[in-house]
Amino acid sequence: MNELFEKLSAGKLELANRVVMAPMTRSRAVHDGKVTALHAEYYAQRAGAGLIITEGTQPSVRGQGYIWTPGLHTDEQVEAWRAVTDAVHAEGGVIFVQLMHTGRVGHPSLYPDGGLPVGPSPIATGEGMWSPEGMLDHPEPREMTLDDIAEAVADFAAAARNAVAAGFDGVELHGANGYLIQQFLADGSNKRTDAYGGTIENRIRFGVEVAKAVADAIGPERVGFRVSPGGIANGVSESDTDELYAALVEALAPLGLAYLHVMELGDRERTRRIRAAWPGTLILNPHPTPESFPASPEAGVEALREGVADAVAFAELWLANPDLPARIKAGGPYNEADRATFYGGDHRGYTDYPVLS
Repeated sequence: MNELFEKLSAGKLELANRVVMAPMTRSRAVHDGKVTALHAEYYAQRAGAGLIITEGTQPSVRGQGYIWTPGLHTDEQVEAWRAVTDAVHAEGGVIFVQLMHTGRVGHPSLYPDGGLPVGPSPIATGEGMWSPEGMLDHPEPREMTLDDIAEAVADFAAAARNAVAAGFDGVELHGANGYLIQQFLADGSNKRTDAYGGTIENRIRFGVEVAKAVADAIGPERVGFRVSPGGIANGVSESDTDELYAALVEALAPLGLAYLHVMELGDRERTRRIRAAWPGTLILNPHPTPESFPASPEAGVEALREGVADAVAFAELWLANPDLPARIKAGGPYNEADRATFYGGDHRGYTDYPVLS
């Protein structure tokens, strides 16, 4: 497993190892989108990661898609996050915040004005949002106007500046998992006929504009971009995945971003093509086959040895094992994740997983 513990440069960062903590929604923020002391403890426990990428964090009010998720669009949210970054840095860690605008994945109950979520086209996900009152169907979103699109781009840039003010080392732009950026990419959710729809060149436009705006705001060396090629989460569908991501990678490559983060979904050949096209650091959440979920240290080492990744991201392993690097070096054992406590709740299933003695 020695390859996992080699140092790595990403942007201007020097990472102590190649074991990255993937972003994971845990739904433990308070009602106004602020993180708490519990978040600071949770992330500081995992500061042994070469890089921590936080849970998805909304860049605006309308960017929220779930209850109890954090934001980075108010001064109070910035101040709350500062306690988290201070705690991680005190343990020698590096931490990026994932900026996640959920787009059509939302519900009027989340927004003070009771309005609709927004998306590239008025097409519902066909899915729903969990609430204490039960599942709530995602409504048909309001189709974004050109002004809405410009505002969303500006919101990402403003949230990135807030992230730097909160002490984050950088931000990751969530272009995966069926959220707003992927909703524009995917032809199943994007039926626009203007400059943001139709051709691949038009469908990648929003994501590239977000990346450029954020890179201009805080420096490209502080910016990562996550994709899930071929992913169908939250009702998205792509009919031209390989051509789509080839064009997206080609457009992002000149920006000099810190890294590209690929959620591999059982297609190693696709990953190889993306690796060949991406000139910078590539972080891979390694799932070379449909049966290889959740990602394992063995899959991570294989990806590094094959050269399809510069670092590997683990999710469930980090959730249940705050001392994951030590456990990998020891060959285990690994705590088993408690799925009943993944979302919402208190410290149980969050900060109480044991470490090796």
